[in-house]
Amino acid sequence: MTSEPPATTPRPSRAPRRALACALLTGALGAAVVLVAAGQVWSESTASFADGTLPLEAEGGDISGLPSALALVGLAALVAVFAVRRAVRFAVAGLLALCGAGTVVTAVLGANDTAALQDKAAQASGLASSGIGDVTHSVWPYLSAAGGVLLLVAGALALRYGRDWPSMAGSGRYERTPRASRTRSRAGGRAAAPPVDPDRPEDLWKALDRGEDPTYGTS
Repeated sequence: MTSEPPATTPRPSRAPRRALACALLTGALGAAVVLVAAGQVWSESTASFADGTLPLEAEGGDISGLPSALALVGLAALVAVFAVRRAVRFAVAGLLALCGAGTVVTAVLGANDTAALQDKAAQASGLASSGIGDVTHSVWPYLSAAGGVLLLVAGALALRYGRDWPSMAGSGRYERTPRASRTRSRAGGRAAAPPVDPDRPEDLWKALDRGEDPTYGTS
């Protein structure tokens, strides 16, 4: 007779764990890049006046506050993914992906924006239709868009592998078991406690320390 080889238990896939680490890294890095880019100069120009010219600068926050707002929402969604489970986790992961996509779109649209510079020129001159010179755009809008892509990648990973990630929502069930065990232990300790001798003060103090009535059962 030939013996069959023992069945081998398949090893769990490491893909969810790797996806979890990648999502945390890309999500946090993407949000940080977008928030940093919002405070940088996206475009420069000059406004001409009778006495000369005035240099103008527009930061990302001057052009649009949407990229940074979406990055903050996406970062909150990345954290919330681990606080929920099942269908709610899928919805939060979808929100994270949408925040990333929205950040990309708004950052790219703001890359060639000149409205913020025109507003600054109008405020400086006091004229509603003050003109500006040649506009120079920086690389920061595209870095903001790259941060949005990282948020989008984190959302896509959460959508694909999120159902296999751990959840903070299930931590309560692990806390209830020890509490029940401690309650049973205390109850068992009281049941197994030795009888109290009313003539021995040390027995009375031990009973009081256990929360018992030392006079119970004595005549």
